[in-house]
Amino acid sequence: MEAELKRVYEEPSLEDGTRILVDRLWPRGLSKEKARVDLWLKEIAPSNELRRWFDHDPAKWPEFKARYKRELKHNAKQLALLRQATGRGRSTLLYGARDTEHNEAVVLQELLRHEGTIRT
Repeated sequence: MEAELKRVYEEPSLEDGTRILVDRLWPRGLSKEKARVDLWLKEIAPSNELRRWFDHDPAKWPEFKARYKRELKHNAKQLALLRQATGRGRSTLLYGARDTEHNEAVVLQELLRHEGTIRT
């Protein structure tokens, strides 16, 4: 199965498959109809403390990834839901951050690829 990444603010498309929002907060200024989110896994997102600490600072990226992966080890239920959703077919992990390279969806995609849930 495949899981692409996309900013939730980008136009939805049929190629997205199941659209999974992985942010803790609903995207500012975006209606549910326009976002077309199929599944919102807000509890899989980084904790508020980690999110505030990171503050989308690329210099903190390696440490953010390590801390977030530690948090995910204690979040088996949400990870199981993500694996189940991405295992059914094509899916897209949605995030709100402007930075397309340094956000939680990138970490989740890497994790799913590493464990073989999705293919590269």
